[in-house]
Amino acid sequence: MDLPCSEWVRLVEQKWTEMKTEGTERFCLLTDTDAIFSYGLSLICPEDLNRFSGISEKYSVKKSPERVSEFRQQGNLSFKVKDYTAAALYYSKGVCHAGKNTEELSLCYANRSAALFYKGLYKECLKDILRSLEAGYPSHLHDKLRARQSACLNQLKKLERSNQPNTNHPTPSCQKSRKNKTCISPGVSVYFSPEKGRHILTTENKQAGEVVLEDEAFCCVLIPEKKNNTMTEKAGKMFNTEDRHCHHCLSQSLSFVPCPNCSYARYCGESCQKDAWESWHQWECPIGADLLAIGVLGHLALRVTLKAGQNEVKTVEKSTSQEDRVTCSSYKSDLPVKLSLGDPCRERSDHTDCYHGDSYTGIYSLLPHVAQHSPSSRFLLAVTMALLYKRLQGGPLPDMWASSGDEGERGPWQPEMSMLGTTALRHMMQLRCNAQAVTAVMVEEESGVAVQSSNEIRIATAIFPVLSLLNHSCSPNTSISFTTGRHFVRSECDVDRPETSRGGVTVTVRASKDLTPGQEILHCYGPHCSRMEATERQRLLLEQYYFHCDCQACQRDLTEGSQNATENAAPGLKCAKCGKPLQVNICRKAQPVLRCVCLDVCCTFQSHMDRYMCSWPSCGHQISSADVQNKLKGFRCLLDEAFHLIERDRFDEALKILKSATSQANSILTETHPLQGELADATARVYATTGEWILAASHLKRSIVAIQAQFGEDSIELGQQLFKLAQLYFNGGDCGAALSVIPRVHKLLSLHCGPHSEEVQELQEMERCLQGLL
Repeated sequence: MDLPCSEWVRLVEQKWTEMKTEGTERFCLLTDTDAIFSYGLSLICPEDLNRFSGISEKYSVKKSPERVSEFRQQGNLSFKVKDYTAAALYYSKGVCHAGKNTEELSLCYANRSAALFYKGLYKECLKDILRSLEAGYPSHLHDKLRARQSACLNQLKKLERSNQPNTNHPTPSCQKSRKNKTCISPGVSVYFSPEKGRHILTTENKQAGEVVLEDEAFCCVLIPEKKNNTMTEKAGKMFNTEDRHCHHCLSQSLSFVPCPNCSYARYCGESCQKDAWESWHQWECPIGADLLAIGVLGHLALRVTLKAGQNEVKTVEKSTSQEDRVTCSSYKSDLPVKLSLGDPCRERSDHTDCYHGDSYTGIYSLLPHVAQHSPSSRFLLAVTMALLYKRLQGGPLPDMWASSGDEGERGPWQPEMSMLGTTALRHMMQLRCNAQAVTAVMVEEESGVAVQSSNEIRIATAIFPVLSLLNHSCSPNTSISFTTGRHFVRSECDVDRPETSRGGVTVTVRASKDLTPGQEILHCYGPHCSRMEATERQRLLLEQYYFHCDCQACQRDLTEGSQNATENAAPGLKCAKCGKPLQVNICRKAQPVLRCVCLDVCCTFQSHMDRYMCSWPSCGHQISSADVQNKLKGFRCLLDEAFHLIERDRFDEALKILKSATSQANSILTETHPLQGELADATARVYATTGEWILAASHLKRSIVAIQAQFGEDSIELGQQLFKLAQLYFNGGDCGAALSVIPRVHKLLSLHCGPHSEEVQELQEMERCLQGLL
């Protein structure tokens, strides 16, 4: 949820409990966001501001010369062991903590230029050399920089002569974005009904893999480091998303430029730095520590409000209320009403119900669900936004919220400016149900590892005008992927349109199944049927999104669950004596549902009894559910111990533990159990690290059986695992096996990531290389 820090939440809870009954009853009756914000604002006193200052001190974003030296020394240590990625990131930390035009700043830039040179990022190296010189790099060291500058230019000339691209994927240069773009595929329209609200239907056939929607985030906020995080021994894990991604466009970089006034905000280039400052950071910067303490949702709500501005809010507020009246009055039956989808490439029409990336209407019109928030939750949001508004008042008046003639002037803020706080509170309430996690694949950068491990991580929270209209299904018919950074693209859902400059975050929604006309386009809000049981999914959806899910997956799972209970099935478990499936003992009284401990909520099974028995009558073997749970916990502990050893390059010890855990697991778990997949994947990783490709591939194929059983044969998880199998065959020189796997991998990755994704491009390069060897 990205709510405020726990210390502030406790203070607000204390304030709520100490309120008199008359006050709480009065607050509970408020349903208008303006009145709710005003009430919260009336409760903020100087003591609250002082106490919050004490809380936000631990999130300090002040420059620190002492930390500059510390980070530069850590960068030097990484540089000596030739870990140039870690070195560059440490130097970037030093850059962010250094003051403007100081020797410390120039030294960090100079050192980082060396790391970038050895990474083969020559253009970025040249930029850092210039930045170092501009910051006042000591004159007696200029010769060193000039020599590196000449070496960079020579390397770039060699690349140009050989007509080769920079293979290390340098940070794309930022370019001015002309306008936010959203592309709606032909044959897709927005409809309205009282039951579903605004939703999107197909009006034409759509094939699996076809793009149905591309939407650009109206705003996004990078997810900051949690202050209780501890560093591991692996250098690649010492850096968080805030250290790796631009705080404006979210692109990855090793050569950030900092905000000149705070140590937190960093950007992939001067263009993003300038855009962020002009758009919102000049007002966010003075309260940076407060925003980190407030949490991502409060920060994002404020950023949306700052970007919209006073005039836009007034206009949209008026038009939205008119639209609601028109929609309700025109509603005559249970059939959905078609709404218009505005084309952002044309001038804005008179329709108030158009939706596209640069339309604030699409954001404002999302429901805040005021009545569904509990009174204590509404109180927390109101007091939090009121406090943030008070903090913001200490700085200059935002340009987009200044009245005519007041732009850029410093206070005093007029009473009517409370609309800014009210609007931000509305957005904060909306974000509970409409915020979208932006994810990216993080590859563990380990030298000498041919098949690298990767996992999907959450890097930011964003709000998308059109994506927010998609309703939920626990088994969605779409797959989404994100593009970050600024670059020129041609829309996949309308190839006839010219290339356009895009900035920030773009989401691409593809059909994951064949769709027919009239079918609703559905997106998963998080609880997926392959990762969570139906009752848990429904609980979480009701708790956060205020609806009871009755999708086809929930109906199927609940029906099958009752059937399985009747048939006494115990998925993934087998008899240790004869290998037949286990079933629950029907002779005992029903017990509460048990959850498999192997994968937390990702793997669940139901046991209505406290014992299991073999399904083969003549065997008669039984085992208690407590023993099953203990065995699963033991397997998990062994797996964690093996990973701990792998991270320390103690592969023989790790392999010994994995073999032991697998042998024990084989006695009670079927090959489709998720924990079997994890054990096999870890074993394959060890063999791949030691160059034993055939053994690695054989174990990875075992993990693929479990992955397919859990996530399905058309899942992105299966595609990623098959991609690793193709890499193993490729590295092992088995051309035929690799080429036999690649078509299936290509299909799955194209379906979920798009034909132009980095993974698909790498796969195609691998295929071309293999075909050349035949």
